[in-house]
Amino acid sequence: MKITILTQFPEMFVPVLGESILGRASKQGILEISVKDVRDYSADRHRKTDDTPFGGGAGMLMAPQPAFDALRDVGAEGKRIIYMSPRGPVLDQKIAEDLAKEEELFFLCGHYEGVDQRIIDRWNMEELSIGDYILTGGELACMVVIDCISRLIPGVLGSSESLSEESIYSGLLEYDQYTKPREFEGMEVPEVLYGGNHRLIHLWQFENSLRLTRERRPDLFEKFLEKREGLTKDEKKVLDRILSE
Repeated sequence: MKITILTQFPEMFVPVLGESILGRASKQGILEISVKDVRDYSADRHRKTDDTPFGGGAGMLMAPQPAFDALRDVGAEGKRIIYMSPRGPVLDQKIAEDLAKEEELFFLCGHYEGVDQRIIDRWNMEELSIGDYILTGGELACMVVIDCISRLIPGVLGSSESLSEESIYSGLLEYDQYTKPREFEGMEVPEVLYGGNHRLIHLWQFENSLRLTRERRPDLFEKFLEKREGLTKDEKKVLDRILSE
């Protein structure tokens, strides 16, 4: 996937996109991420990219000229462009899976009070939010979206199994996990996890996920109950026991 990011603060992306899983995927050629400084396209001799809003109001808005020229230069015409905005639908797994299917994506990050509406309208941008709260700019939100969708691209993660088992993918929150040593400062790993019986281990994990989801995300738990698809006989027994408590 090719991803192009337009921002006034490109330096914010360096420590995130160049490290860990995203950095490795970029080095392997699975991801091609480029970050463009919108200020480089400003016709103002001071590289100014924003101005005060018509009608009054606090803050500054990104002006059309630098944004239009930047979008033209990176070849965004007719492509899928995402503008990070609290007005957009909130990112969820369905949206992430849809975006991950694209071969090329463009992101525009506003700052302060946002951008001139003509930028959004002329370039047919999709507004997207990561939650019902306000950030100082779209950069952090953009990083969240890129991290989320990148993990869905084949080859980015080392194991497809870890992808399918993690929180939300299965419809349940992820079960508790442990590593060595078995005992640490009086706290012990549940015996079933190192007993070698894979059937019992799976059922323990399933039950743990059910209980965590019911306690912390009852909305997800109710959705899971509505479907109940593909459960084995043993899993159904675990679920019925929990529901009867």
